[in-house]
Amino acid sequence: MLPSTYENQDCSLARALELIGERWTLLVMRDAFYGVRRFNDFSAHLDAPRTVLSTRLTALVNAGLLERRPDPGHGGRHLYEVTAKGKTLWPPLYALRTWGEAHAADDREPRRVFTHARCGEPLDHTARCAACGTVPEPQDVMVIPLRPRVRGRAPTRSPWGCANPTACLTRCRPQASAAGPGPRLTTASGSEAPSDVVIDNADVLHNAYMLAAP
Repeated sequence: MLPSTYENQDCSLARALELIGERWTLLVMRDAFYGVRRFNDFSAHLDAPRTVLSTRLTALVNAGLLERRPDPGHGGRHLYEVTAKGKTLWPPLYALRTWGEAHAADDREPRRVFTHARCGEPLDHTARCAACGTVPEPQDVMVIPLRPRVRGRAPTRSPWGCANPTACLTRCRPQASAAGPGPRLTTASGSEAPSDVVIDNADVLHNAYMLAAP
């Protein structure tokens, strides 16, 4: 097993990688910014080994990026909230996502648009609002999910989930669509989510992550 520290590297990037560089860690933080709070919700989307997921969540709590709180709706369970320190990870995480979309996405179309809630303008590749000249806090960023582009047509907003764009860090309640019931929830590998999964942000999972089976 490779070590998770870089003891001989006198570099702040190495220190950052010691905190967030292990597999799944940045994806856990991505999900947390998109509104996921419960362990089973993380598990349903990421499909990571549960022991690994538990280790990553604990490490993020110990690093001060997430805070573990009792879940008032489910005794004995916890919610994972993004801390003030964790929110400072939003601009670099967004920039890395944008870089991946531009250089590593195999020509796939964008799945979501990010805008500044105050003015409605899209964010640039550094998470900055060009109109306001500021980098909005994540809770001031609206996520507008898009349906995949049909050849020859522009991408459209997904009919599933919230009727309005959803702010980052917001847990949305499931909402029925006029187009009919939402698709069956599956894990990232295509298997049906466990029956004990509690989804209070099913619109986020269906919309932002495109988890639904065809």
